[in-house]
Amino acid sequence: MARVLLTGFEPFDGESVNPSWLAVRAAAAEPPAGLEIATAELPCVYGAARVALRTAIEEVRPEIVVSVGQAGGRPDITVERVAVNLDDARIPDVAGARPIDEPIVPGGPAAYFSTLPVKACVAAVRAAGLPASVSNTAGTFVCNHVFYALAHLIATELPGVRGGFVHVPYAPEQVLDRARPSLPVADVARALREIAATAAHTRTDLRVAEGATH
Repeated sequence: MARVLLTGFEPFDGESVNPSWLAVRAAAAEPPAGLEIATAELPCVYGAARVALRTAIEEVRPEIVVSVGQAGGRPDITVERVAVNLDDARIPDVAGARPIDEPIVPGGPAAYFSTLPVKACVAAVRAAGLPASVSNTAGTFVCNHVFYALAHLIATELPGVRGGFVHVPYAPEQVLDRARPSLPVADVARALREIAATAAHTRTDLRVAEGATH
């Protein structure tokens, strides 16, 4: 049975919930056949999130890690392709830190690619009737910080582990007073199950066009 670690974040930027954590918990409550899913809630704090991620990986010893974060304003499930070695905060994290143009790992590579089959994951979510796309930027906030830290850990210490990052839209209850895209948490959880199962069973990604023109 494949072990999968799903991580989500605590609420940030004044929100009362974070759909990434709600969906991660819901996904783990009904894991796909053949998968054992563990979860961890990460602090939305530079540095501390990396420590919590490493601790969870050491405890669970997963074969697959899928970290999940909120991307308010995006309309679909976005499977991230690239993590960049940069912290550049437009808003403070939960602890009030706001790094500007700081490397996540001094001297580390400029970027890492996800080691998940990102296009196959997107195809699986779409086949389940949910909107999804490949994203080529995970931003420069704590989500990218965790994505890069995960990729660096895999590249330098855990070659047997595969991992990546997924951004999810707001939950409907977060946008009752503003016209922003949202997806029900139950649908996001269903997408995460599809992604986890696809990642566990797919080594070679699809060769289809999922690039961006801007």
